[in-house]
Amino acid sequence: MSSAAAEKAIQDLKNVAEDAEELLKESAGTANDKTKVAREKLMAAMETAKETCKKLEAKVVAGAKATDKTIREHPYESMFVSFGVGVLVGYLISRKSS
Repeated sequence: MSSAAAEKAIQDLKNVAEDAEELLKESAGTANDKTKVAREKLMAAMETAKETCKKLEAKVVAGAKATDKTIREHPYESMFVSFGVGVLVGYLISRKSS
């Protein structure tokens, strides 16, 4: 998963969590026993989702830092690997279109 895709997934997860919390707050006044139990389960799931989001965000940041460090330590090697991958992809695309 690319860094941009991971960041978008994290933001989407945060948005869903905020919307669900708002919905729970709005529906707090009109609750019977079943809805109270469902709301408690949803709140527990929300907390788990928030923790997962924080862990995912930390992994994305760590991965980006590690990538940046590697590229800065080995700039020419990184450039040649990128060039090689580009040549390979170009070859495969041209082979399929012919």
